[in-house]
Amino acid sequence: MRYNLAKVASKVAGPVSKLGPGAGTSFPGIVFLKIAGQDALNRLAKEVDIGSILITGTNGKTTTTTLIINLFSKEFDIRRSFESNTITAITTGILQGKGDIGIFEYGIRDIQHGIPDTIQRLVEPIGVVYTTISREHSQVAGVKNPFDKYVEAKTLLSKDMNHGVIVTNGDDPRTAYIGLNKSKDVKINYYGVEDKKITDIFEDEIVECPKCKKPLEYSHKFMNHRGIYKCPNCGFKRPKLNVSLKNIEFNDKNWVLDIEGNLFNYVVDKNIKFKVKLTVPPFGIHNVYNTLASITTFATFTPNPENIEKTVKEVFNNLDMSFIPPGRFEVVDINGKKIGLGQGDNGDAAKTNALFMNQYIDGPLEFIYTTPDVNEEEIFEDHLQAIRALNPAHLIVVPGRESVEMAEKYYNQIKDEFNSVFYPLSYEDMDNRINKLCELAENSEYDYVIMTGCGEEQAMWENIKQKLIK
Repeated sequence: MRYNLAKVASKVAGPVSKLGPGAGTSFPGIVFLKIAGQDALNRLAKEVDIGSILITGTNGKTTTTTLIINLFSKEFDIRRSFESNTITAITTGILQGKGDIGIFEYGIRDIQHGIPDTIQRLVEPIGVVYTTISREHSQVAGVKNPFDKYVEAKTLLSKDMNHGVIVTNGDDPRTAYIGLNKSKDVKINYYGVEDKKITDIFEDEIVECPKCKKPLEYSHKFMNHRGIYKCPNCGFKRPKLNVSLKNIEFNDKNWVLDIEGNLFNYVVDKNIKFKVKLTVPPFGIHNVYNTLASITTFATFTPNPENIEKTVKEVFNNLDMSFIPPGRFEVVDINGKKIGLGQGDNGDAAKTNALFMNQYIDGPLEFIYTTPDVNEEEIFEDHLQAIRALNPAHLIVVPGRESVEMAEKYYNQIKDEFNSVFYPLSYEDMDNRINKLCELAENSEYDYVIMTGCGEEQAMWENIKQKLIK
């Protein structure tokens, strides 16, 4: 009775919540869990006949989830949630959706707030998808969160899986190691890049082997810590890829991707093969990885593997830049200037943005850098690599988070290395900060401008982008 009452109340809560502020994306789930209790999610999740897929990682979660939803939606109804990384969002997605498969983004920053082991136990996912893992926000709710604890939190989302498939980035040693450790319990489908025309532009950095903690050796780096690697100490190396980018052709208007797959399909319980040639916007190497992750996930869990090539072509050959979530990095043309701007809250994201911008630069560049906060020195070091790689003619430093004092300390560490200036813009007066950033970009004397770093994630970056475009 309690379970059924909770379902009825949550259905009433959906329309009611939309009468007030917000879109009610999590309110039905809140009502259900309040009445039925948290453990009732396990019973609810079993109502999704084929099962649920969880998407996690440091970067690319929302874009990958969006693409996965686009692929599955071409063939049948699904239950879904994205851009809301909570247990209540997953619950709401199951309650309000219909269909045999659930697609749920689930971001995790630490074990306490992300409760990844609890989510795994309650949802019992048939699939966990890993995009990439890199240093993100170093503190959560004001508490320092060491990187090894962050990696552990991501790992817990699939650690106790005893059925299903893990889809993971084979080019990332951290996500590949998660797959290696689970290969005796579940099937693993790895995706990655084979075409060495894709190459990194950053200074070499030491990447620890996730198995023995000794430095990895790279024969090629595609993007940041993603590449072809091996450990001379313990033998850990990049796994054989199940889905790979075999060839890429670059031009100004579009890119052509040749992708091949030989993977295990969970629904039909056998291996399948496919090949596709796709024409996509010149959307950056990070979105090549998001494309591979989404195609691998779709091919792994679709009940209709005979339609993989047709559905993938239909989605990606008609793709435009509107699939990018609000606030994410984009290059826009403002009064003849190429301005790249968007969220780069962690080092991997800032480097990705720098790689994306690099394909447009044909002259001196101005870099408008928004800094991290207190206890985020590791992120600053990663950001600095992105700045150095682009070697700007002029650097503007602005606080990205709350501490103006910390932003000035970061500035003092790099001011002598670049032709630079600091603007101590207040966090409390966010409107003034946004207006000033717009003014700096619009009035720049340079034809190429990049603005990235930390900030109020989607809200600040999308506000700046829309103001500039308007």
